[in-house]
Amino acid sequence: MQRILVFSLLIFFPFFIQAKDVPTLTGRVVDETWTLDSGFVSALERQLKEHENQTSNQIVVLVIPSLEGEVLEDYSMKVVENWKLGQKKKDNGVLLLIALNDRKLRIEVGYGLEGSLTDVLCHHIIEKEIKPYFKKGDIQSGIQNGINAIIGAIEGSYTAPPPEDYSHLGPLSFLGELSGAQDEIPWGVKIFASFFILFVLGIFTYVAANAPYIGWFIYFFLFPFWSLFPTAIHGANVGAFVFLTYAIGVGLYKLYHLLTPNGRKRMKKGVFGGTSRSGGGWSSGSGGGFRSGGFSGGGGSFGGGGSSGSW
Repeated sequence: MQRILVFSLLIFFPFFIQAKDVPTLTGRVVDETWTLDSGFVSALERQLKEHENQTSNQIVVLVIPSLEGEVLEDYSMKVVENWKLGQKKKDNGVLLLIALNDRKLRIEVGYGLEGSLTDVLCHHIIEKEIKPYFKKGDIQSGIQNGINAIIGAIEGSYTAPPPEDYSHLGPLSFLGELSGAQDEIPWGVKIFASFFILFVLGIFTYVAANAPYIGWFIYFFLFPFWSLFPTAIHGANVGAFVFLTYAIGVGLYKLYHLLTPNGRKRMKKGVFGGTSRSGGGWSSGSGGGFRSGGFSGGGGSFGGGGSSGSW
């Protein structure tokens, strides 16, 4: 019985230690990393307090060393649910959460402010107002710029620019709709995904280029894959370039084998060097709450609105 108990503890103990506690709400700026200067914190506190006095909106900045294995969005919701930012029935709270060592951040928006602080606008604030400073190591300027943009968005003086015009891509302009999401993908993930997709699609592309019959079907079948995947990872311009390179390059290669004597002779040898069979296909090779002070949350609610990012 004791062995079973010890074994169970060894299995489930990691799940118990992964839960990161929510820090005490000690003010409108909670810095658990001691990164921010006291003068900066005081000035930011005054700005947020003045905004709250004028509007009743509660905006709080939380800087933590690490998420300690927790999911950013889950931990952010745990914080706002614990702190109850915003006024009850107004739900007008905002949390700017920064996990310094993880290089991740999130803007969490209460129900009552989702109309002015939309997910798209929060994403824009993170990408254009905060991350450029964070990438240079200037955390304080990034926070200040982000708070100014958040307050401006609530007041209506800060708006996102109009959507980027992809009309120059012609028939491929629809790919621009996918380009926004790629900003949030870390470069390490982009590189790994690019090599993986290149390897997988490369195998099918080789077959598409060299198989005499089914190759044409595979060639057209791969169109959406060569357009959507690069666009989702690297943006619309890269996606369009990769797609056109595939469509034109492989298309011309196949036409060469179809229309020229040397090409037809080579195609008869099959994909992997064997003789192709007249029945179609290809020949196979081998194998294969700041409770103690004067500031606390007012009972506001959150529903997951906002945006996340990394730098």
